Amino acid sequence: MTTGAPTPTYPARPRRSRLRTFLPLGVAAWLVLEIWLLTVVADVAGGFTVFLLLIAGLVLGTVVIKRAGRRAFQALNEALQRGTTPASGGGNGLMMLGGLLIMLPGLISDALGLLLLIPPVQKALSRRAERTLERKLREANPGSLGDAFQQARMHRPDGKVVQGEVIRDEPGDAPEGPRPPLAR
Repeated sequence: MTTGAPTPTYPARPRRSRLRTFLPLGVAAWLVLEIWLLTVVADVAGGFTVFLLLIAGLVLGTVVIKRAGRRAFQALNEALQRGTTPASGGGNGLMMLGGLLIMLPGLISDALGLLLLIPPVQKALSRRAERTLERKLREANPGSLGDAFQQARMHRPDGKVVQGEVIRDEPGDAPEGPRPPLAR
């Protein structure tokens, strides 16, 4: 009687999050709505007008992203010259997202992108995002982002976890003679 290698047992797959379940459906619905809205505008105003709207969105989005990128780089440069750590994005990230949404073809994405360019909306969204991030970090389980030091471990093939540190040799401790080549 021969016995083969034992069949490995795998833990149960974790449940799929609601976001991963419904995000593809939401993106598909958004695309259909964008295309439908563009065809409605094309019927009313003409195809050339829709083409001009799409080109104008591309140009405006490019200008917005370029401006936000310059502002972010300038703030980083000033902070480095002062020798301090750069402050939070100051709305540049949301401004870049707004420019990207304007660049995407479609009228709904243009409206959302223009909405993100309004300073009170930027402040409200950045405050909410900051609070959400802080709450998620406080609620973090071991092995997640909130427990970053525990992630910096070495895993051996047999599943054992070995924590360690790197010890550098002193210059006088080097072996005599040349080292062999790494690969032939």
